[in-house]
Amino acid sequence: MLPLADTAKQKGPAVVTKLVIVACVAVFGWQAWLAYSPGGRALASFVDHHALVAERIVHHPLDEDQWRTVFTHLFLHGGVLHLLGNMWFLWLFGANVEDRFGAFRFAVFYLLTGAFAAGVQVAAGPASALPMVGASGAISGVLGAYLILFPTALVWTLVPWVVPILPVPAVVFLVLWFVMQAYNGVGSLVNGNAAEGGVAWWAHAGGFVAGAVLALWARGRGWVRRR
Repeated sequence: MLPLADTAKQKGPAVVTKLVIVACVAVFGWQAWLAYSPGGRALASFVDHHALVAERIVHHPLDEDQWRTVFTHLFLHGGVLHLLGNMWFLWLFGANVEDRFGAFRFAVFYLLTGAFAAGVQVAAGPASALPMVGASGAISGVLGAYLILFPTALVWTLVPWVVPILPVPAVVFLVLWFVMQAYNGVGSLVNGNAAEGGVAWWAHAGGFVAGAVLALWARGRGWVRRR
């Protein structure tokens, strides 16, 4: 299912959401530039330095350079489709969530859920030597918060092989999305590969849960704006 639009309209300018998108696009542009560097090793070195590798964190828990990758990996992407898919989900759902949190709290929320998502993925596959890149863990947190803050919104969704475009309640769309991530995550563990197919399923599921819990907590403390 591909979300195309939603009926919850934000009031604010979504500054942080836009800045994150610009940062991810800029970093990807730099990756593309490095890919054509002489010898072709610059890109591999850049990704190796900034991507998150579970095995390294587990084996070097006191290494500050490794813990830095818990955040830096959120701004790297593995390809054009990877980047476009993540940025589309972030723009569609993030602007409204930022509007309710406010810019500063949303920035903290985004980084916290991204870090938690990374931690869940490391816990699911501590021996993995695959570099993990992408904003999807943090964006999954945004989806979890959207479920809490906008459960009655409609998400206009492209549903292949059914009806081309359907208005799906956000609670239905997001719960189905989470179930699919968790299902694939369980399957990846059964097959002995926590990042099966190159997808960090447990980062998605963990980020989603973290986002929902943080949104509930923030709303309970009065840190979420009412519209």
